This record gives sequence, structure tokens and C-alpha cells, in this order.
Amino acid sequence: MEFSKIPLNDSSQPIEDVVPLEDEKERASNCYVMSLVAVMVGLPMPIINLLATGFFYFVSRKSTFFVRWNSMQALVSQVPLFVMNNILFWWTVRILFCFTDLSSVYIAYFITVNLYNIYDFIETVRSAVGTRKGKIHRWYLYSTITDKICMR
Repeated sequence: MEFSKIPLNDSSQPIEDVVPLEDEKERASNCYVMSLVAVMVGLPMPIINLLATGFFYFVSRKSTFFVRWNSMQALVSQVPLFVMNNILFWWTVRILFCFTDLSSVYIAYFITVNLYNIYDFIETVRSAVGTRKGKIHRWYLYSTITDKICMR
């Protein structure tokens, strides 16, 4: 069996066929790690994580396909998280300042958002570890969107 190296900047190839170099593995893994650090720093403000991930993608957009694809997947995964956390944040502010009453709908939404945050945290750690090893960790739904964005 003979292996041929696929050009790293060829975005017409599926991400699974890309053979990354060591520094590319590290940079791609850092996009996930950076989003975890941003969550810890800016936990009360949901925009900080989205801005940090967007900045990392902006810096990486001229990089190799492996790094671009992973940083785009990290960015795409942060958008729904940002929306859900933002709604929860402002809803909580309204409850704390007595503009709205505490309801079972709020509690259900609070639990749902926290479960989604836990899922996102676990998937981000799995992606960071897998990417550092040179493997692709495809997130459900987000990887399909990432493929469509990165294949242009």
C-alpha cells in the first residue's frame, strides 16, 4: 500500500484525508483550548467566548486547511452557545431585578442551557485532544456546516 501526501492547502479534499504537520496539530488544538480558556475567563459575559474564537479564526484564515477547518468548527460551535447563553443571561438579569417572575419555563431553560454547556465543554476537550493527535473530531451538525463553509 502506497501513501501519497495530500497538499495541505487543497480545500477540495475531505478533512479526513489531510495529513497535518506537528505545528498544525498544535495550532488546531489551540483553537479549542483557547475557547475553553475564554469560557473560564468570561463566564458571566457570553460574548467574550465568541469574540475570542472569532479572533482566532480571523488570525488562522490564511493558515493551512487543517487549522482553518478546526478553527471554523470551533467558531461554528460557539454561535448557538452564544445565543443560548445570552438569552439566559438577560433573562436572569430580568429576574434578579424584579422585572419578571421566576417560572418553571425559566428553570427548564436554565437546565437545558447548562446541559448544553456541559456537552459543549466535553466535546471541546475531546476535539482539542483528538486534534493534537492529528485526528479529526467531527461534531454532530457543526462539522457539516464547517465542511460547507471551508469548501468554498
